[in-house]
Amino acid sequence: MSEGHDVIIAGAGIAGATLALALARAGLRPVLIDPVVFDDQVAPTFDGRASAIAYAAYRQWRALGLAGGLDPHAQRIEQILVTDGRTPGASAGGPGPFFLRFDSAEIADRSEGEPLGYLLENRHIRAALAGAVKAEGIEVLAPARVAKAAFAGRAAEVTLSDGRVLTAPLAVGAEGRGSVIRTEAGIGAIGWDYPQTGVVATARMERWHEGVAHEYFLPGGPFAILPLTGNRASLVWTETTARGAALKTARPEIFQAHLERRFGDFLGGLSVEGPVFTYPLSLQLAERLVAPRVALLGDAAHGVHPIAGQGLNLGLKGAAALAEVLVDGLRLGEDIGSSVVLERYAAWRRFDTVTLSAGMDAFVRLFSNDNPLLRLARGVGMAAVNRIAPARRFFMHEAGGAVGDLPRLLRGEAL
Repeated sequence: MSEGHDVIIAGAGIAGATLALALARAGLRPVLIDPVVFDDQVAPTFDGRASAIAYAAYRQWRALGLAGGLDPHAQRIEQILVTDGRTPGASAGGPGPFFLRFDSAEIADRSEGEPLGYLLENRHIRAALAGAVKAEGIEVLAPARVAKAAFAGRAAEVTLSDGRVLTAPLAVGAEGRGSVIRTEAGIGAIGWDYPQTGVVATARMERWHEGVAHEYFLPGGPFAILPLTGNRASLVWTETTARGAALKTARPEIFQAHLERRFGDFLGGLSVEGPVFTYPLSLQLAERLVAPRVALLGDAAHGVHPIAGQGLNLGLKGAAALAEVLVDGLRLGEDIGSSVVLERYAAWRRFDTVTLSAGMDAFVRLFSNDNPLLRLARGVGMAAVNRIAPARRFFMHEAGGAVGDLPRLLRGEAL
């Protein structure tokens, strides 16, 4: 039986580690549990994705002292160009009649010169968090798995697969869509699979990308060119499940040919660096964010389609809100695992979580098809937003995570 912890966090991924660091910096004693040790999480073959981090979420990491480990790997997103067509706009020589352009210069006066966001490879984020967690002296149990949990009285009791038992006033489920903590707490989840696979690769370009992110909505799904440091790009495109599997196992020259056909030559020649990754796509939304002695975070609470790059940002918003609620509760002398405290977190994050998840699902259905009427409707909608400056600025601030009642960490302030 292991005691002496304030919060048990199942899942030492990006959201879970961020929460642990925020709590520890404010004086709480978290413990992290994960099946994968940190050294394996930062290997190039573990997670090939790159994430578009909202500038408010990046402020949180700065406030937690992570700038030194992240800044060298962070590529500013200065512009985002969204186009719609039957072939990639890149290979067609430019945007078609319907397009949408976001420019960070338009919101510089209100965002303190921040870009639209930052592109970072997940392995670099994990490495920075791992270093900070170790430096802070946070206990990490890995490799370790949660086998079962019980939530009664004034403590959560978490049993690991090796028989160890941990107790604390609160347990946080941050271990992904198959969360054991969520299941053991009796919290259901709704959702469905998409008949799509996300194919991810990293490429180096001949010409400078200028910090511009491109997203092309093709009949089979979106194709994105996301700028990285070192004149590289993370390439993410959606294919049917069968085509995604074929691309994953294709010979390098076959994959290169498919990639060039989608990419075009507007940034010159390109070469693939590292392995190709594929990820099944689905929507999953927990029926509740909290239960007695339990809070859910990240994909355990909400797993969304990556069409707008908001999944991780949702988790980071949740980490900032939960950390603030728990720290403020502790300072007021409250039981941080009580329903009174946890409901503040749920009320703070419930509306944003549900509306964004529903919005991403609607985007998938609207943009992953070749219906002529829907194509016309979405094209006219993009053109209208592109011509209305206040609408463009609102969407940029929303994507930057700077709209609404922000937790202190998302404002760049310490807890």
